[in-house]
Amino acid sequence: MPKDTSIKSVLIIGSGPIVIGQACEFDYAGSQSARSIREEGIEVILINSNPATIMTDPSMADHIYLKPLTTKSIIEILKAHPQIDAVLPTMGGQTALNLCLEADEKGIWADFGVKLIGVDVNAINITEDREQFKQLLKKIGVPSAPAEICTSYLRGKEIAQEFGFPLVIRPSFTLGGTGAAIVYKKEDFDELLTRGLEASPIHEVLIDKALMGWKEYELELLRDKNDNVVIICSIENMDPMGIHTGDSITVAPAMTLSDTTFQKMRDYAILMMRSIGNFAGGCNVQFAVSPDDKEDIVAIEINPRVSRSSALASKATGYPIAKIASKLALGYNLDELQNQITKSTSALFEPTLDYVIVKIPRWNFDKFEGADRTLGLQMKSVGEVMGIGRSFQEALHKATQSLEIKRNGLGADGKGYTNYEQIIEKLTFASWDRVFVIYDAIAMGIPLSRIHEITKIDMWFLKQYEELYTLEKEISNYKVESLPRELLLEAKQKGFADRQIAHMMGCLESQVHTLRTEMNINRVFKLVDTCAAEFKAKTPYYYSTFEAEIEKADGTRYVDNESVVTDKKKIIVLGSGPNRIGQGIEFDYSCVHGVLAAKECGYETIMINCNPETVSTDFDTADKLYFEPVFWEHIYDIIQHEKPEGVIVQLGGQTALKLAEKLSKYGIKIIGTSFDALDLAEDRGRFSELLTDLKIPFPQFGIAETADEASALADVLDFPLLIRPSYVLGGQGMKIVINKQELEEHVVNLLKTIPGNKLLLDHYLDGAIEAEADAICDGENVYIIGIMEHIEPCGVHSGDSNATLPPFNLGEFVMQQIKDHTKNIALALRTVGLINIQFAIKDDIVYIIEANPRASRTVPFIAKAYGEPYVNYATKVMLGHNKVTDFTFNPQLKGYAIKQPVFSFSKFHNVNKALGPEMKSTGESILFIDDLKDDQFYELYSRRKMYLSK
Repeated sequence: MPKDTSIKSVLIIGSGPIVIGQACEFDYAGSQSARSIREEGIEVILINSNPATIMTDPSMADHIYLKPLTTKSIIEILKAHPQIDAVLPTMGGQTALNLCLEADEKGIWADFGVKLIGVDVNAINITEDREQFKQLLKKIGVPSAPAEICTSYLRGKEIAQEFGFPLVIRPSFTLGGTGAAIVYKKEDFDELLTRGLEASPIHEVLIDKALMGWKEYELELLRDKNDNVVIICSIENMDPMGIHTGDSITVAPAMTLSDTTFQKMRDYAILMMRSIGNFAGGCNVQFAVSPDDKEDIVAIEINPRVSRSSALASKATGYPIAKIASKLALGYNLDELQNQITKSTSALFEPTLDYVIVKIPRWNFDKFEGADRTLGLQMKSVGEVMGIGRSFQEALHKATQSLEIKRNGLGADGKGYTNYEQIIEKLTFASWDRVFVIYDAIAMGIPLSRIHEITKIDMWFLKQYEELYTLEKEISNYKVESLPRELLLEAKQKGFADRQIAHMMGCLESQVHTLRTEMNINRVFKLVDTCAAEFKAKTPYYYSTFEAEIEKADGTRYVDNESVVTDKKKIIVLGSGPNRIGQGIEFDYSCVHGVLAAKECGYETIMINCNPETVSTDFDTADKLYFEPVFWEHIYDIIQHEKPEGVIVQLGGQTALKLAEKLSKYGIKIIGTSFDALDLAEDRGRFSELLTDLKIPFPQFGIAETADEASALADVLDFPLLIRPSYVLGGQGMKIVINKQELEEHVVNLLKTIPGNKLLLDHYLDGAIEAEADAICDGENVYIIGIMEHIEPCGVHSGDSNATLPPFNLGEFVMQQIKDHTKNIALALRTVGLINIQFAIKDDIVYIIEANPRASRTVPFIAKAYGEPYVNYATKVMLGHNKVTDFTFNPQLKGYAIKQPVFSFSKFHNVNKALGPEMKSTGESILFIDDLKDDQFYELYSRRKMYLSK
């Protein structure tokens, strides 16, 4: 059945600000969906309140509404666009589904003659309402865990008595496991039941017998109107049941499942998907399997929408689930659509993987003082990374190297735990770093059987770990001069980094790199082709690995490299790695725009990134995608292979910026602002000398490397003091202290967590107003793209402040100082590209807090508010293709735009919610107001000092 020709205009609902449990995977899905629908000549109207994403870029849809996700906004849009025929709610996570249901209950879709596509209300209700879902499974004969629905406190007590402990409480209609809990003992039950009932919008929870220690699996499926179903990907959670899938280490394809059980699971999944109503699109099904020889299967849940896992499955297989799901929602059948990778086979096929992918979540517990750091049913991670390798071991290593937590992979970096009690505790109460602790436990000699007994992680995974440790021990017996070639090749094939191998032998990383170059052990690049090379792939999407040489009949030896280098001029864009607090989706937005601008300038574009949730790692964003860790060794080998004109580092946040020094040292050209200028801005001493020369005021400061030095400085500078480490992002470790005791405590803690760091002590300008400016500079001309005033006073991190564009109460004299300082600093730093400068204003004097010559968190916000493609312009300036004076700037904004931070504190009970110099928000939304009399502005302004912590 071809597409439904009655559909001419579609409304897509986005997922709003990024929160824990609902991150940028929906930005990726929504962007892909909008493009997919527009390809069909259908108008796309989009609602989403998130200014930081590519999804809300003007190029993505015909009409974009940056409005709150409420039924009021939906009605406004439907009135403005009576031509809308259909609404697609499956691309915006739980937020979009819940909003769609609410609009349906209020009769809004019926009033405006809009039909739901991609899902029907029945399917949402059946899958979200725990009781209906349980009855459905019973009816179709799919096993489920013993469970009872509870809508009252008393009923809950009765169920607990009947089932015994441990129990699981799961609220209906929530996302990311909000309100869910495992109850081990009777004493905790009352509080956790009450919390669950409150978390559910319909005050309903499902209480089920805990299947603790069972293995957990997910299947990603697609279904069309003809009832064709394909299974795109099987995913195995390395962590057993009891840890939310979003917080689990996951592996694709499934590793430890017998074929008979897998076939049974497939049949159950297809049966479930066909029984939840008349809908076409993507679906995620979760199962638990008993860890014994019986391999009993129990269905956990089904989500009739794209999910976090479908973003992962898309990147793992190269099959663009959201794109195809959108076409299915328009009425197409799978056999009528093309496989996007081969361009020669149909979409009615199941991908085959000849490689392994490992996903590891990225947590930010350091931002939530007092948070419970153990993992459970409620998701706590803020992002994730994915590693692709020829084996589980290689993929696991690449994923751990991608996390950016100062680890070089598993073990072999001197940072492992060596205390027996600590290791046992971290294994018993699943810790965020358990992926490393397992290795430490093996290194300490704890038997695999004991590790398995504590963690219930399958023995197969533990044996893979053990092999890695055995190899490390063997290599440690050699010196760099005597290491046999086969051992070095094996270590590289198993994912060990050069610097880990160097650690094992007590030599330098560069010596290992030289040795493997001499031994001809070089990275080769392989295609992610969805069909294990059965058909020729047309898509340039690569991962790296190491291969043994193949000998031809004529005796010549070679390794097979599938990445063909062209003779075009090339530019590499370094991505921003995993999402975390302080570095989120806004840098992905900048990277995508950077790639598109470089393409417009005639370059072949190459993207390097390891974040599966983003548009920058979509296989058709750049001309070539290397899905690799943003980790020196990997980047250097790609550069050696591709030989680009240069590398863009200023769009990938601190991740890419931190690699600038290495690139510069190795003589690789940095596109735009030079490393020296980047370093000048980061080095507080050099930067303050520059400001002194320019006669620009800055708060009095000093640099300390010990607690004694800090104490002596405090006598000179006077309290309150703002303490901040160098080279960090998102205000990590920043704090305002008001006396010597606080000062000493914080300095000692900081130097323990970031050893060898230079600490900057500023006199804190109490009660100052904070403002910031973003500008584009070509080395000679400066154009200020936006000046924002923060509603909160100086001392609240800029990422946690409500920022108003344009400023609402800065006088002309102050504004002129901001403009002059911005231009003078941008030119003095020899900026080529973007720069962000932060100011503190006290007694009408504008002081400089810091300058960052790179893309900032606020650039996408300003671009959306003014409707201008600033990153595109800035990239063309970096490439030397244009001067700032070549562009006609025409910003359009009626009234004010406010960037509002969004927090995920609800995921952490008993956490300190006070705001200060260290950033805590996970996302942001944009609010447009006509004037300052607006009630929402008045409310924000009246609360501005409430959360400031000193």
